[in-house]
Amino acid sequence: MTTTPTIPTEGLAAPLESLSQLETKLSADAVVIAKAIDLLGTFAVNLTVALIIFIVTLVAAKWAASAARKVLSRTRAVRRDPTVLAFMVQIVRVIVIVIGMIAVLQRLGVQTTSIIAVLGAASLAVGLALQGTLSNVAAGVMLLILRPYRVGELIEISGVGGAVVKLDLFTTQLSNGDNDRIIIPNSKVLSDVIINRSGQSTRRIALNFTVGYGDDLNKARNVLATVAEAHPSVLKTPEVWTGVTGLLDSAVQVTVHAWVRAPDHWQTSADLWQQGKEALDRAGVDIPYPHQVQVNAPDEGISPHPSSSNDAA
Repeated sequence: MTTTPTIPTEGLAAPLESLSQLETKLSADAVVIAKAIDLLGTFAVNLTVALIIFIVTLVAAKWAASAARKVLSRTRAVRRDPTVLAFMVQIVRVIVIVIGMIAVLQRLGVQTTSIIAVLGAASLAVGLALQGTLSNVAAGVMLLILRPYRVGELIEISGVGGAVVKLDLFTTQLSNGDNDRIIIPNSKVLSDVIINRSGQSTRRIALNFTVGYGDDLNKARNVLATVAEAHPSVLKTPEVWTGVTGLLDSAVQVTVHAWVRAPDHWQTSADLWQQGKEALDRAGVDIPYPHQVQVNAPDEGISPHPSSSNDAA
């Protein structure tokens, strides 16, 4: 009778189990590595596409700004105001860049809705901290929409005057006759009185001369009217006007009104002041100095006219 040899399995069970675990671990690691490689490949593709979108966005923003400038410069309401033109071109550029950045973030897998929510909360906190700055921005937008003045025009705000050099979202910059640079916050500009001296094509000159009470007022008026009418910059219409406008302490005030073109206002005013004074001198009309009368009150118990008592003695 042939007997089959028995193979002991107790000693082989542990190595076989270890080999099976190793194979399972290697299989799991291979799956993880494959997934990691797949994710890296996908991320590399998305990153490349996002980079291409970003570059295209910058090019598109530059092209859109250039196209907007060309189109808006043909519009009559915008081409005369370089400030509004630059502002609108900048808005177009920023809008294109924002749209492109949202596309880049979406391509990278970022949830834009959560970013918008975070930005909304952050903007609220920043808005509370920068109320003054935001008020300047809001006022700047209103000034750009209402356009009470434009670059190059002569204005006066809060007693400060000058030519408008620049108008942006935060400040208005002026330059006066001394070439001083004046910067005024837009919120103050919008809340104050604005005098636009370049807003009209013509301006009125008002000069106040003083003559003596003993002089002929009609003669003084005729002399000043003749001087104003003879000046080449004074307009024929409206006509020159003169009249007595005040009885002062030591003189009679005679006013001259003359109309000129807005650019001729300052020089014509200076000419009429000088020519008017010289003409009154030639006509023998007195321009009196201010007079002061001093009255000394007598001391108590002392006669105001001691000389009279001495004479009586």
